[in-house]
Amino acid sequence: MTSRIFFKLLAAFIVVIAAATATLDFSIRRAWEKSLTEEIQRNLTQKVVMFANRVQTDRQHSLQDIAARDGKAAGARATIIDTEGKVLADSEADASTMENHSRRTEFAAALHGSVGSETRRSHTLGIPFLYVAAPIPGGAVRLAYPLSDVAAMVRKVRRTLLLSSALAFLVALILAGIAAQTTASRLQRIVEFADRIATGDLTARIEETSSDEIGHVAAALDKTGRRLEQSFAALQTSQRQLETLLNSMQDAVIAVGNDGRVQWANQGMNRLVQRSRLNAPLIETVRDPDFVTAMREAAEQKSVRTARAASIVPGHAFDVKAAPMPGGGAVAVLRDLTEIERIEKTRRDFIANVSHELRTPLTSIQGYAETLLDSSSEGDHAREFLEIIRKNAARMSRLTEDLLTLARVESGEHRFDTQPTSPGEMLQEAVESFREIARAQNVELIVENSSDAAVNADREAIHQVFANLLDNALKYAASGNRIVLGARPSERGIEFYVQDFGPGIPSEHLPRLFERFYRIDKARSRESGGTGLGLAIAKHIVLAHGGTIRAESELNHGSTFLFTLPAGAEADAVSQKFTRF
Repeated sequence: MTSRIFFKLLAAFIVVIAAATATLDFSIRRAWEKSLTEEIQRNLTQKVVMFANRVQTDRQHSLQDIAARDGKAAGARATIIDTEGKVLADSEADASTMENHSRRTEFAAALHGSVGSETRRSHTLGIPFLYVAAPIPGGAVRLAYPLSDVAAMVRKVRRTLLLSSALAFLVALILAGIAAQTTASRLQRIVEFADRIATGDLTARIEETSSDEIGHVAAALDKTGRRLEQSFAALQTSQRQLETLLNSMQDAVIAVGNDGRVQWANQGMNRLVQRSRLNAPLIETVRDPDFVTAMREAAEQKSVRTARAASIVPGHAFDVKAAPMPGGGAVAVLRDLTEIERIEKTRRDFIANVSHELRTPLTSIQGYAETLLDSSSEGDHAREFLEIIRKNAARMSRLTEDLLTLARVESGEHRFDTQPTSPGEMLQEAVESFREIARAQNVELIVENSSDAAVNADREAIHQVFANLLDNALKYAASGNRIVLGARPSERGIEFYVQDFGPGIPSEHLPRLFERFYRIDKARSRESGGTGLGLAIAKHIVLAHGGTIRAESELNHGSTFLFTLPAGAEADAVSQKFTRF
């Protein structure tokens, strides 16, 4: 690093020195040379004027003597010509052998009455001369000053400039070495600090007291390192807390990256699967196709997926809920349903067994009560008691029948005989069954059907759904004087509905309407003979067909019970899949 910085600084100094030298050579040297030439020209012009005056006034000496003396005194070559350009005298050559000078620039100006000058190279000597000529009566005089001395002085100045540049280069070399060593040392500390941070040593610090740019960079990096250490410590604390929380869960949790490899698993997952190694492919860790499919769909479609996994641990069933992670991949929570299903099965078996065992004694009680009622006389107090016994026995009998029906549907023991069925036919059957009851209560049954598609359904089971919904509507909403039954296409298949125009249901009761034994008005329900299981039975029948059921209501504007059944081939697939709940 030191050598690289050294050569960079040295190159910068060389560029600066070269630029300064070139600037001095091309500007200051030329200006000085021009100034020197102009000064020589002024002096030579004054000497030419004096030379011209002497030629005009000196009558004692010949023109050749005057030219020789003045040329020597001026340090220049002196020449005298007449008006025709013929050389009359010259301080350094034989005038008779010299050519005509009338065409020389400086003489041409002098012959026209003004001082002329020109700089050009002598053909004889091959060096540049400065020629200055002045007019005299009958001709002109000229002094020629050699500029070789000026060139020598310029060369001397240039040598001095080059020597100065060389000295400056040596100084720059020393300064570059010192600056490179100092800068490299400071930068090396910054690089070492960055390397320690990159390797995970967040305790690394860099001390820099200078206030220059490198010092500011070092201070900023040091501040960043401190904040990074604090953030990482907080992140580690949060991660440990999250791991502790997840490991304390009874449910198993596993996270999978976007590449399908295991990123993390809690202790619950490790207890279930001994192969939950980090970075191992998910398919090698959990060999359950439903679980793997749910994880893949959650990661690809960025939505929550649920599944049931029965092959992760032999004899255990798990409820799987997979959700996408923000950075890609998915996380799944597995809840063991084995004990819950065992308890639920025990409950269903108990209810079914108790209900089955109660049917015989209840039938006997009801039969004997009716026999005694037939044999008792009017006005007998015993008749009143027998009527109470008969009604309660009938009510208990209906309750046991509903419990048995619900237990069979929930357990999956009841197999539905699904066949393609027209929604209109099922609506008409429901209306025919309740037409007389509705007429007796002065209620009109109206059928609306806008669906031509058939649904695969067990007609008897769906008839029971309609029966429970119509029975509720007639019991609790007969004041509306009409009930509307209908079917219409929907996104999930065919949607059926039973709408009444009674008092409606408060919104706080709607989420619990389909629970077992849930009643809005318990006293009224008992008076009407309801068991509280009708809507629960309807719900499980619809779910067994792969549909959904819900209720909508608004106070004083009636209620609507809606259930959806899949249509066509979709219904076949769903009905075969739903064998238990």
